[in-house]
Amino acid sequence: MTKADFVKKLAHEIEVSTAKAESVLNTFIKHVTDVLKKGDKLTLPGFGTFLVTKRAARTGFNPQTKAKMKIAARKAPKFRPGSKLRKVIAK
Repeated sequence: MTKADFVKKLAHEIEVSTAKAESVLNTFIKHVTDVLKKGDKLTLPGFGTFLVTKRAARTGFNPQTKAKMKIAARKAPKFRPGSKLRKVIAK
């Protein structure tokens, strides 16, 4: 499903224009991004938790040349699904 498909479905579901639905979705994405940028986590009970994890520096290799290379430490976004979402998907 593309973002456009999702926006159309959302607009139909809540009976608003597609422009309004897209605005709502973009606002949600912006706020999740802002929370993660601060290093906080966002928990939506039953749905899941958006959080930031720290990945340690490590040694990797270039798959074409097999040369070793250092991969720097970084922060990465993560989504942990909630219990209700896991149950729906497991069916």
